[in-house]
Amino acid sequence: MAEKPKTKRSLARLRQEYSQAGLLEPEMAATPFDQFDRWFEDASEAGLLEVNSMSLATCSPVGLPSVRTVLLKGYSEKGFDFYTNYESRKGRDLEHLPRAAALFFWKELERQIVLHGIVEKVHRDETEDYFQQRPYGARIGAWVSNQSQEIPNREWLEERDQEFRAKYPEKEPVPAPPHWGGYRLIPLDFEFWQGRPNRLHDRIEYSRPTKVSEDWTMRRLSP
Repeated sequence: MAEKPKTKRSLARLRQEYSQAGLLEPEMAATPFDQFDRWFEDASEAGLLEVNSMSLATCSPVGLPSVRTVLLKGYSEKGFDFYTNYESRKGRDLEHLPRAAALFFWKELERQIVLHGIVEKVHRDETEDYFQQRPYGARIGAWVSNQSQEIPNREWLEERDQEFRAKYPEKEPVPAPPHWGGYRLIPLDFEFWQGRPNRLHDRIEYSRPTKVSEDWTMRRLSP
């Protein structure tokens, strides 16, 4: 018997109205870094789960976009730091085209922030310092995983985990792998989005011409 065609699921009525707050230019901080810090503190104080998670988008050498969730591990006016395997898909993308976009979405606050900018590797000393702050299992995991590469099965991964645990016992130093380290996203623009009723959202953008410019231009975008 032929399988019945599946009924198309309509999501037209799946909708959420946003009404918690607004975003007006006189209330904005002088720099986007200060504004980001305000909103990050709000999200932290609200007790959101993994408030530092961000969607990171890169582009392959043939122009294929790719996105994944990573954890922000530090930020300042120098930029936004995250760590990964340099040989992963995002690492290969960034080697070819050192540009990226990042998105923070805090749905409980009806807010999101989008960044676009240039990506550079952090200094190796910063990588080593951060790596030693990671839990033991995460340090071992950086050696175990050939991130984004095909592997035969789950057992292969678990066997490598045991091998590296034997090589680097828990109470002894675990060096950072040479193929693993930090990147810094240096924003050229920020967009702060606050949900509003009837999809008439507030969108305020800060932009600058170069990564070293301290002159930010602010403008409102249509929702």
